[in-house]
Amino acid sequence: MMLSQELQWRGFVNQTTYKDITELDKSPITFYWGVDPSADSMTVGNLAIAMMVRHFIRHGHSAVLLVGGATGLIGDPDGKTQERDLKSVEEIEKNKTAIVAQYQRIFNEQPFEVVDNYDWFKNIGYLEFLRDVGKHVPMRQMLGRDFVQSRLGESGSGISYAEFSYSLIQGYDFLHLHREKNVTLQVCGADQWGNSITGVDLIRRITGDEVHVWSAPLVVNKVTGVKFGKSEAGAVWLDPNKTSPTQFYQFWVNADDQGVEDYLKIYTELSQGEITQIVAEHNQDPGKRYAQKRLANEVTQIVHGSKHTEIAQEITSILVGQFDWVNINEEILAELRKEIPSAHVASQSSVIEALVSSGLAESNSEARRLLQSNAVSINGEKVQREQFEATDFHNGRLLLRKGKKFRDSALVEL
Repeated sequence: MMLSQELQWRGFVNQTTYKDITELDKSPITFYWGVDPSADSMTVGNLAIAMMVRHFIRHGHSAVLLVGGATGLIGDPDGKTQERDLKSVEEIEKNKTAIVAQYQRIFNEQPFEVVDNYDWFKNIGYLEFLRDVGKHVPMRQMLGRDFVQSRLGESGSGISYAEFSYSLIQGYDFLHLHREKNVTLQVCGADQWGNSITGVDLIRRITGDEVHVWSAPLVVNKVTGVKFGKSEAGAVWLDPNKTSPTQFYQFWVNADDQGVEDYLKIYTELSQGEITQIVAEHNQDPGKRYAQKRLANEVTQIVHGSKHTEIAQEITSILVGQFDWVNINEEILAELRKEIPSAHVASQSSVIEALVSSGLAESNSEARRLLQSNAVSINGEKVQREQFEATDFHNGRLLLRKGKKFRDSALVEL
């Protein structure tokens, strides 16, 4: 399958300046993708574009991965209704290091080059930038941006000169990389189309060269209609300290049936035949969540590696009652304690006390209501009794749960 065909099949086609997308199937080019270090981790939204970048590399194109040390100091205003708070140089440095480490993890078997736009902006003078860049950017073009119009409107919060100038900085990135590394394409998410087009126009005006932009659609949850990548705990991060590998794995296991085929195409490198087979098997019994489990396994392997994927699988199996957790090793037990609340109780303690002390219930009265409504289970078995029995504990611990969600579990230990 040619690159243009694969991008279409996987759902990576949104807007592009190419008149004919089969141009991507011809001679190898050098392209770039950038991430601002506004946080110390990328999210699964960034991961979608990263997966697209992997396909570009696999088809023979050369990747330049940019970390926005300069743009991160300003902050992208697009999509924001209010002015961003500026981050310190120290925080940006810390975030840059983290983003580069994630580049290395996601693209660890592929060739790529990392650049930081702070390296070429730190020595540019203000007058030099105005003469060499600002002179070539029409105000009408900048004022016409949707986010600028909304911020300057009657109900808008206004926009600073710094944020207004953000697209000029990103446009110059493209110009610099075109001059220094022969970059002729920028790839991005749909929300970066406007900023990216600035670079195309700037290069045309200054050098007369033709360069291009390729944007991928934002991934949307078909059930809720909102941007994909949110969980009950908020954004789903690639950093294991912000979203643990087990939470990451479970996010994919909980993916909606309507979108799981799309997610397999976007977030894995499984072939068309493999995905067709997975979806067919899934549709025979959707309740087994076969497609979601394959999705979770593939994506967690890419982001966190085999060992953390296996641990996430074991812990998830424990929490859904499909794995004998009684004799688990200390490593799995330690990870389980990180994933769910735990409580230490005396051997004669009550179930009510454990529900409250573990945080599964806010009060004794709520704990009693949960028991009376048959919403409490011990080691996977429903109970309505208020006292533990000696046989409930295995190796001095038991698994307590309220309701059906496996996240609403607690480890109770003597």
